[in-house]
Amino acid sequence: PDLQDIDPAVLKHCHAAAAMCILEAAKQRADVAAISTCLEDCKLEKERIEQFCTEYQKNKDALEILLGSIGRSPLHITDVSWRLEYQIKTNQLHKTYQPSYLVTLNVEVRYCSHP
Repeated sequence: PDLQDIDPAVLKHCHAAAAMCILEAAKQRADVAAISTCLEDCKLEKERIEQFCTEYQKNKDALEILLGSIGRSPLHITDVSWRLEYQIKTNQLHKTYQPSYLVTLNVEVRYCSHP
């Protein structure tokens, strides 16, 4: 509800950027100091950086386990579905006339046999 006034395209972009930041931090096994420095360079407020780092630390072990279960080889794509979306105006009434493709990749589900 707090995000309903934000353009959905901007919200998706922000979500993807946050997810990428979290995944890269876990992949690099970054510590809180490194993450804080990176977020400070991005001009985030100190309070938000502390909140982000606190949540990251709480979930870091589970995230590393999840990433470890994925493995190093790419997933096998079993199906693709897509649709064309054409945006004429934004919610700020700017004319855009931009097509975009929404693509969904279905992949084989892999199960990890170790904890």
